Amino acid sequence: MNQHLQQAGVKLLNALSRHADLIMQVYLSGSLDESQHSPKVIDNLCQLGILWRPESDTQLRLKSAVRNLLEGSLHDERNRQIDANIGSALASLKTLAQHYKEALHHSRYAESEAHLSDLTEHVYALTESLSNNVRVLFSRINNEFGYVSSIDAKIRENELAQSQVSELLKQLEMFRFDELSEQAGSNRELRHLMVVTLQHSFSKVIQELSIVQARLLELIGRFREFKGRTQLLKGFLLHLEHKPDFKPGNYTSLSKVPMLFNHAAALIKPAAVDVHRLEHEQDLQHLVGMIKAFNRSNLRAQPERAAQNIQVEQQSAAQFAEDKLRLAVEAYFCQVIDSGQRLTALDYHQQHELEFDPEVWIYQVVGGYQALGMEEQSYFALDTSGEPHPIYTGNYIIRDVELGLR
Repeated sequence: MNQHLQQAGVKLLNALSRHADLIMQVYLSGSLDESQHSPKVIDNLCQLGILWRPESDTQLRLKSAVRNLLEGSLHDERNRQIDANIGSALASLKTLAQHYKEALHHSRYAESEAHLSDLTEHVYALTESLSNNVRVLFSRINNEFGYVSSIDAKIRENELAQSQVSELLKQLEMFRFDELSEQAGSNRELRHLMVVTLQHSFSKVIQELSIVQARLLELIGRFREFKGRTQLLKGFLLHLEHKPDFKPGNYTSLSKVPMLFNHAAALIKPAAVDVHRLEHEQDLQHLVGMIKAFNRSNLRAQPERAAQNIQVEQQSAAQFAEDKLRLAVEAYFCQVIDSGQRLTALDYHQQHELEFDPEVWIYQVVGGYQALGMEEQSYFALDTSGEPHPIYTGNYIIRDVELGLR
């Protein structure tokens, strides 16, 4: 089987080499003039699948596979075909991966090698197809659709390219790398082909397509501007045809200048960096990295930073109030020790008519207990009384604490 394929392939390539002039003439002209070539040669090329006749009354043409081969190899700018059938390619990859894993599971190593070879060919064909699609778009943009002459035709070609980009982006959404990773499993060869290689190609194509979209929008704006100017010029020429004696008046001698001429000269806008141009990203990052930050203030006088008088009395008062609260907590602990009876914090607060806020007082009692060492805490028993929060679960509202000896 392989020997037969090799012989058929060599025969096909030899025919392409022998009749290269004929094939290129058909490629450039679109059809074959059968009167200038031998019928035997034509029949041989038809049998090899190089030429074909679409209908009985039409001329011979190149097969699409041969034409695609020449367009891709010659980088022909007339090639406007974009292969966006990614869904079928991904389905084939998943099927071949299943065949490969099944053959490995049953120890059919020769069969598994054949499936792996087919899978590798499909993966590289898909990545080549994606890069070729982007290359075709870039060649048309860089040439500004030079294969058509009129502005209207260029606008139509631009709209076609935009629709192809949109369709290609929709097809790229079919890549599910989590599914491909699950399909590959722990097999190293499958992960390299179905995850690493495809993801690298996917990221590159997505980035290039974003640049293609921006340049297509820029080109169509320029084409429409040219079209508007052309229509204005054609209208003026048509006006001259209807009125050949037309002469522009001396508008400078008029007391009221028409609005068409009453426009001030355009002002030159200040230079600014266009941060939306992706090709300048590296240069901008380099420039930003060279910027040194100088935190220097231009204010001559800063009153808030001037020397301020320190109120020693106020600080002493705050410290004294804090000491009073701490001393009251210590007195509360000492009373519990002396009496040996359990006593709540609010009861002690009412008995001694303390001036502190009850909530602050309870918080300070809990803090004073937790500030004790482990051995000292073992002498006391601190119980809390309250209820869970009615709305927020997990929160407990403390109403009072009770301190006693163990």
